[in-house]
Amino acid sequence: MGAGHDTVAGELARRAREQGHDVVVVDLLRLLPHGVGTGLRLFYRSSVRHFPWVYAALYAALLRPGPRYRPSGLPLARLAGRRLTELTERTDADVVVPVFHLAAQLTGHLRARGRLGPPSAVFMTDFAVHRQWLHSGNDLYLCLTDDAARDVGRSVPVPVETTGPVVAPGFFAPAPGAGPWRRRFERYAPGRPPVVLSAGAWGAASELDRTARRLTGAGFLPVVLCGSNERLRARLAGLPGTFVPDWVTDMPGLLRASRVLIDNAAGQTAVQALACGTPVVGYRPLPGHGAEGVRRMAALGVSETATDADALLGALRRLSVDGPYRYRRIARGRQLFRGDVLDRVSALAGAPSV
Repeated sequence: MGAGHDTVAGELARRAREQGHDVVVVDLLRLLPHGVGTGLRLFYRSSVRHFPWVYAALYAALLRPGPRYRPSGLPLARLAGRRLTELTERTDADVVVPVFHLAAQLTGHLRARGRLGPPSAVFMTDFAVHRQWLHSGNDLYLCLTDDAARDVGRSVPVPVETTGPVVAPGFFAPAPGAGPWRRRFERYAPGRPPVVLSAGAWGAASELDRTARRLTGAGFLPVVLCGSNERLRARLAGLPGTFVPDWVTDMPGLLRASRVLIDNAAGQTAVQALACGTPVVGYRPLPGHGAEGVRRMAALGVSETATDADALLGALRRLSVDGPYRYRRIARGRQLFRGDVLDRVSALAGAPSV
């Protein structure tokens, strides 16, 4: 769902190919028969864009951790079981790496029943562990943080390790595109610190226009990323003092040219900002795992949260100015990035290809 899972899968595949391995990237939703996956994706996108209360209810009913019984996503995931096993047999795969919770449910189910030959190493892309990630049939769980690893370890009797997030190398290196972005920002709004408001790949966020107006009034330059939501982009493009780019292909340059990221999902854009050294503030998070992830990030000290507009402006004023406070937050965020997920995956495979 969304671009975050695809981005992680793509980066893992790039690393594996760079090391000489053979890689097949597959979208579980495309393995579901009769257009079920397409319908599920459209439903989720519509929910987070237009009816967030629907997703909040689904999260509470299906995903939220806790001792009370909740329905499983496994019956849905099992519809893709035959196609997945055929694919692993045809490609002679040595290991399967789920980066999406329904995929983790399916691989765990198949491994537990002896129907999936290669081991499964689940890479959890979320800061907050929800129950649909968890299945005791999987062979290994790789987590973003020690807190997430402890949660997994308490729930399933499976080896668990902390590897940190997966982002492309360009987010750690000096970004050649940062200079052109800075010049664009300075021409558009001289002297105003640029602050990115991210609505994710699907352009899902609440009250972006109101937030942008508050930032402009406080002396900042709001840089609003609308993803693929062209209607949202067209609506916000007319706001005075607001910079609304088209789909951004140079995220390392944009993030390094910006002073702070305002995030609502604790997803891939947030960890990319941390890798770039751009402080993150969680504000008006998406319901469900978005809100849980934003809360977890702040509890780790790698980001801040703002409960209202005044708190948001206070956080931006603290973090946008060079000095010890900003530098400590940047250093804390970069501590998340520890090891190479691929090393652990290759070790689990116990074979020369992935």
